[in-house]
This record gives sequence, C-alpha cells and structure tokens, in this order.
Amino acid sequence: MTTYIEKLLDRFIVEKEQKQYREAPADKYREAVRYEKEALTDLQRTVRRLAYMLKHEKPVVYPDEKIVLLRTVTTVPEIFTEREFEGIKKEHYIHEQGKVCNINPAYDMLIAAGFDKKREEIKGVLQVLTDDAEDVESSEKREYLNALLEVLDLITEFADRYRKEAERVGNTEAAEVLSRIPAKGAENFREALQFLRLVHYCLWSSFNYHNTFGRFDQYMYSYYINDIENGILDKETALELIEEFFISCNKDSDLYTGMQQGDNGQSMVLGGLNIDGTESYNDLSDLCLQASLELKLIDPKINLRVNKNTPVEMYEKGTMLTKQGLGFPQYANDDVIIPALKRWGYEEQDAYNYVVAACWEFIIPGRGMDIPNVNGLSFAHAVISSMEKLPQCTAFEEFLEIVKAAVSEQAVELMESAKNVYMEPAPLMSLMMEGSIGRAQDVSKGNKYNNYGIHGTGLSTAVDSLAAIEKYVFKERAFTAEELLTMLDHDFAGKEEVQNMLRFEAPKMGNDDDAVDGIAVKLLDWFADSLEGVHNDRGGIFRAGTGSAMYYIWHARAEVPTADGRRRGEALACNYSPSLFTRLNGPISIIKSFSKPHLMRVANGGPLTIELHDTLFRNEDSIRKVAMFVKSFMDMGGHQMQINAVNRDKMKDAKAHPENYRNLIVRVWGWSGYFVELDEVYQDHIIERMELGM
Repeated sequence: MTTYIEKLLDRFIVEKEQKQYREAPADKYREAVRYEKEALTDLQRTVRRLAYMLKHEKPVVYPDEKIVLLRTVTTVPEIFTEREFEGIKKEHYIHEQGKVCNINPAYDMLIAAGFDKKREEIKGVLQVLTDDAEDVESSEKREYLNALLEVLDLITEFADRYRKEAERVGNTEAAEVLSRIPAKGAENFREALQFLRLVHYCLWSSFNYHNTFGRFDQYMYSYYINDIENGILDKETALELIEEFFISCNKDSDLYTGMQQGDNGQSMVLGGLNIDGTESYNDLSDLCLQASLELKLIDPKINLRVNKNTPVEMYEKGTMLTKQGLGFPQYANDDVIIPALKRWGYEEQDAYNYVVAACWEFIIPGRGMDIPNVNGLSFAHAVISSMEKLPQCTAFEEFLEIVKAAVSEQAVELMESAKNVYMEPAPLMSLMMEGSIGRAQDVSKGNKYNNYGIHGTGLSTAVDSLAAIEKYVFKERAFTAEELLTMLDHDFAGKEEVQNMLRFEAPKMGNDDDAVDGIAVKLLDWFADSLEGVHNDRGGIFRAGTGSAMYYIWHARAEVPTADGRRRGEALACNYSPSLFTRLNGPISIIKSFSKPHLMRVANGGPLTIELHDTLFRNEDSIRKVAMFVKSFMDMGGHQMQINAVNRDKMKDAKAHPENYRNLIVRVWGWSGYFVELDEVYQDHIIERMELGM
C-alpha cells in the first residue's frame, strides 16, 4: 500500500473528513409536494429529482485525489407525497420502496461510448418517430427519449461543475479527465474508473439503490491492459487506482439505502467461465483481490465465480480475504448456476455472463429486470401451520404430505401477491439496459428477463422439526402428537428436559445423516415444484432459492415454538445453514449434508453460510485447509458459499466496548458490515451462530 493510499484511508475512513461537507437532512417529501402541485408525470418527477440532487450537490475536490466525487446532499427526496403513494399501493404490488433496484446495469454502455454518442443514438430513434400529437404512443416515446437527453445534460453539467472545482483547487489532472468524460468515452483506466464513479454516484442520486458493479474485471479489463501494454501504468500504479476507487465506494456508504449500515449492494463479481469454457479470471481480477486484502474495507463486496477446474490457489487467495474478517469473498459455482439459468430460459451467452445482485441472487447485467427477492417462503411456517393435523396422522409419511401441501399453498399465495408491480421510472438506469432506447421504454416496465425470485427461509428449522417428529412421535413414541402440541403451546414450560433433548440430541441437518438430509431434499423439491411452469404477469417465471435475507429475523418474530426445541420468537438460521442448536460433527459433515439437495432447481441464490473460528486462519497450512474446504463443497455440487471468520469473545467485548472495535467487520446475511453499527438483534444472532473448528 502506497503512502498516498494510506493518506486517503486516514482522510475518508478514519477521520471521515467528508462528513464536514454534508448538509443537514431535509424533509424527504418536500419536493414531492411541489411535484404534486405541478401535476408532473412520474417520469418528469424522476428527472426533476435528479436535477434537484445534482444542483444542490456541492463539488468537493482535494488537490491530490485522482478519483473525485463525494455526496454532500444527505437526503434523496421522494417523488410522491405520502398520500399519493398510499394511492399507488392500493392499486399495485410494491417491491421494497417502489424503486428500480437490485439489478446490474451494463456500465460499459456509457463508459465506452460517452454521452455524445449516446445522444446521437437517442436522436436517431427520435427522428423515425412521428411528430403527430394524436399518435399517443409516438408522443409518449418522444417524451421518454427527450427525458433521457435531459438526464445526460444534467449529469454533463454536474461533471463540468466538478471540473471547474478541480481547476480551482489546482487538481489539473482531475480537471483534464473531466474535460473529456462523460462527453467522450473513456480512453484509459483512470478515465474509466472516474466514469464509473460518476455514473454509480448519479444512480444513487436517482434513488436507484443496490446497483451492483457486476463483472468489473471484465468490462474494465480493456482499459487496464491497454494502459499496461502502452506503458501508461504498471501493476503498482494500477493497484493504487483500484484502491482509490475502492475507497471512493466507502466515502458515502453510510448514506445508502439498506436494512443496516453496509447493506448497500456494492458487490463485485470476479472471474467466471467464458462461453467457450475458458477462465475469464485475469490480472485485473487479481489486483482487485489484492486491493481488498490491503484495504480491509466493507466495500466493494467481492464475489468469486468458480468451477470444477478452479485451482486451489484461487481459493487460497479468497481465504486470505476471509481471514481478515471481511465476510467475503462469496463463492458461486458456475457448474451449477450456468445450467440452472439455462434451464430457466436464459440464453447461453447471458447465463455465462451472470453476476450477483446486492446479496447473492443471480442476475444478468444490462438485460435483466428480474426482481430476485420479491418475497420469501418460510419452510418453518409450512411445518408450524401443519402441526394441528399431526394427531390425525398414523404415519410420518402422512404428515409429510400435509407439509408438502402447505409449502405449495404458501408458494401460490406469494406468487399471486406479486402482481401489477409498480416501480418508479429509472431513466439513467435505462440508458445502460439493452433495448431501452430502441424501444423508448423505461426499464421499470420490463426488459429481456423479468423473472421473480422467492427466498426459502427456515429450512434447517423445518427439517430438524420434521426429523424430531419422525423419531420421537412415530418411531420411538417418546411422546404423542397431542403431548408435543401441548408442550409447544406452553413454550416448553415445565418440559425443559424434553426441550433440551429436541434442541441438542435430536437428529439435525448438517451431520451427514441421509435420513435427515433427505427431508431437506424433499422440502426444496416441493418448493421448486410449486413454482415450476408458473409465469408472472410480466411474462417471466418464478425462481426458487435458498437465501433468507432479513426474513430469518422477520419470520421468526411471529412464529410459535417448533418441534426442534426452538422457543417462541427465537431466530431461524441465516440463509442456507444449520440450525443454531445443532451440535455438529464438524465442517465436513455440513458440506456433505448441504450438497445433497438438487440445488440446480433452487438456484435463485442463497449461500451455505458458515462461521469458522478465527484461529483457523493462523498460518499457511490453515489457509490451505479452509481453501480445500470451500473447494470441496463446490466440487460436491454446492451452489454458493460464504464464510465468516469469527471470534465470539471478541464480539461480546465489542458489544460492551464498541469504541475499541470500530473496524470489526462481520458477514450479516448477504453483505458485510461493521459489527458495532448493527442493530442488536443482528449482533446477537451472529454471536449465537456456531463457531466451527477443522
């Protein structure tokens, strides 16, 4: 790490100098009141919001920095008043906040072309449209294309204000870069990075959050290698630029929309198979890993695409990141994901080009308007809702059929609810989505792929509950179904010995028990079966997944006790992982258990999430063992994996003395954050998760 990068870290990460330039939070509905009075259309409102944001931003440039931009406006305004939005919700399904989010634009569509060429493309489409005011369709398309032109003008003007500020403070190099971009396409690596920073920044200002960086090492590689081959950069100076870009991702991350600090969607995918079967991992991929390792920051979150031929050395590089406690890289297995996407109808070239959304869901850059986290199915609830029928069953298989029906019924309800989705227009995002200009149609109304993903939460709780019922009610007859229901109704009061048996002695998923793991196979297959062949109202399909997102907390709050010994309100396991009560035989038993289901059918996303004690990363031999552990899961057919290097005692002390642990990073569900900045419910859940040794 150079002295310059150390200075930037101290400036923006330690001292957080950028905060001195921020304005006080504003009323987020103030602008919406004006829009309502002027009777502006949704499209006009989104353009007006971007204009407001960029106008009020105060350009801040340091004389020495190479990649500029930081946010000074802390509040992105809503385009609707609360009353207006309530009216929209009565007519539409609202996903999250009703914004276009959690997708990956094709940034290179702007970075390579530049705004001038993009304007020419838009004007070319305008020329062939009729100017007849009575032609409503053409009139609407003209309005939309003119809005795209206005967006380009707004960002150009904003960039020029930054250019002038760079000149004022004597940063002639930054000023020179901004004199070319965004009007012209980037010609070198530094210009490409500054262009990406500008566009990404303006997406946030447009309230298009969780816009991921996608395959950074692929669309940035031509700029990097051209500079290397022409002697403009060497690996050391290129690394410094990458590290500065990474630091820029952390300047404003506390202002980004998310469930918690760190949940901001700034993920990056490295490597992956090319369509001809060759590996795309390159020198730029390697430098990104090195930058992340040296900086030890929560952004960008690194995702590695791997396959059966990925050498263990690659996993070792990833494990070095895990050792730092960053909670990433997250691994995705091309040998499972690519066939799964093709099976779901994605074209081969798109399947090979997949990226990871904000957390783990698989999406296609520039072509997908998928909503990969439209809702979550609770396997635990499927079992709970079936319990009243347990006394009527004379065999365990009868009860399984009841649970199967409950899974299907819940899946149908979730699919039925996701209709007539409303999303605000996203003109800047649309400029980086294929076909939006040609069709003169905003991406909020759909794109090439319009599939919806449904998470599957509480799997291990459901599996363990069913395994306990099979053993103690039907096989050993330790208690009757009626007695079990009574215990659950009373939250195990007075039956603590039975509860302890259910929690710690009953069969559990994660111990390589074929009988128990077979229940998981059934549950996930039933989930996939329920979604198979069903189309949403945008013509897309529904994809089943093994992720949990925040549902592992949300679903648990409303759930009654379960037959695995879980008390009322206790959390479910995060993502695709063993129950918090499981006494595991060891890490190998986990990957054996969790690779048995037909994961290609539930590949919406959702990693096997494991906590390893931080002492397991103490030397090179330990690093190699962990790397082999991850590789083994992938080679067994695992789809996705993330590992936390944790120390329970350290986290407990961090709760008591947060001032001493400002830089303690943990993996929460699909993202990493600073432990002391998390809500207590998430802190406690991470502390409760199982620390494993090798």
